Amino acid sequence: MGKNNKNSKKVKLTRNKIRLVVITAVVFFIIGFGFSYLVSSFNARKDLPDGTASPNDIERTQDTTLKDGENTGRTNDTGNKQSGGKNSKEDERDTSKVGENSHAQLPTNPTTPNVEKLNIDALEKLDNEKLSWWIRLNSENKPSTIPDDIRNLISKYDGVFQGDTSEKVVYLTFDEGYENGYTPKILDTLKENNVKTIFFVTGPYIEKNPDLVKRMLDEGHQVGSHTVNHPSLPDLSYEELENELLGLENKFYEKFGVGFKYMRPPSGEYSERVLAAAQQLGYKTVFWSFAYDDWYTDKIRGADYAYNKVMENLHNGAVLLLHAVSKDNADALDRIIKDIKAQGYEIKPFDL
Repeated sequence: MGKNNKNSKKVKLTRNKIRLVVITAVVFFIIGFGFSYLVSSFNARKDLPDGTASPNDIERTQDTTLKDGENTGRTNDTGNKQSGGKNSKEDERDTSKVGENSHAQLPTNPTTPNVEKLNIDALEKLDNEKLSWWIRLNSENKPSTIPDDIRNLISKYDGVFQGDTSEKVVYLTFDEGYENGYTPKILDTLKENNVKTIFFVTGPYIEKNPDLVKRMLDEGHQVGSHTVNHPSLPDLSYEELENELLGLENKFYEKFGVGFKYMRPPSGEYSERVLAAAQQLGYKTVFWSFAYDDWYTDKIRGADYAYNKVMENLHNGAVLLLHAVSKDNADALDRIIKDIKAQGYEIKPFDL
């Protein structure tokens, strides 16, 4: 009986020791876990940007930035509100790609094809008198001007020729009717200077130079329509007009998987009917606030000539039209870009 009592006491003592060890281990585990959590929370808070309260605040800031970019309305230099491109339907076409090395959303080509058609009954009521684009330049680095009736006409149909003239911003645009060997150098210069632009291409250009067009898109530039065959648009029938615009977009989408948002009328020739037709098909018509006779390939006047022409006419909101067939433009471009920036202007991706 005495032995049994001793054995019973030993068993109880052993159990108590085991229980104490287990409880002690659990307590130390809880203390260690709690300490580890406090340290990691402190380090995470310490790594937040200055003035940032928490990761949730960062997420809210990003959401606000994205929503701001969803605005379809644009304000032109007259202060009038323009409807969004694509006949106020451009939001339905995905343009969400982000360019290389960019923290902000860059404007890009729509990733869904255009399916609009002409409303011929509405177009029949509009004037088809052929007009030629022109601007009043000046030597005082002030914005270019156009007659009020023309300003009102192009604004009515989502046309643009100049950006915000209250800001020191500049937009580079290049016309690509055909390739003359200078586009690779232009693209190299744009890449070296981290500048994004828009190239307006024709049907033969995308057929003969798909690698260059792909490079434009891959390097974060936009590509716009300069029509299939570069005709004078007011001279065309409705069927021909639709084929020149939608026909090029269909070819472009087949090759590159994206469509067009902007159209530049060949030779700057247009009419009210053409502007309305472009809007019906979902395009913004893009003119310019500076250009010079740089399309003559037999007039090589040197890089200084091209440089001086651009810099003498630099102004707030400038939409600069340069032809990529010009050796002078290609040779002067690096200097032009650097000195535009040196004068305090920002060269923006095209988004008007």
